[in-house]
Amino acid sequence: MKANSSTILIDNFFNLISSLSRENKIKLIAKLSNSIVNESPKDENTIEKFFGAFKSEKSAEEIINEIRESRKFDRKLEAL
Repeated sequence: MKANSSTILIDNFFNLISSLSRENKIKLIAKLSNSIVNESPKDENTIEKFFGAFKSEKSAEEIINEIRESRKFDRKLEAL
């Protein structure tokens, strides 16, 4: 059976915390439990929240022209 990256990560964390005292393990369990209870539902459309993030009064053509005009070339070959 091939382990996925989540399983490997969990195993690594477990190895890291295995040397903690009993009290610290209990505190960690409490914090993990609280993080599950207080966790907000994940947004299903996370990639969509990035669309339209850039706002400008300029049109797309104006922005493109600005970018093109700001380019500086040192060699003739690059300007073609």
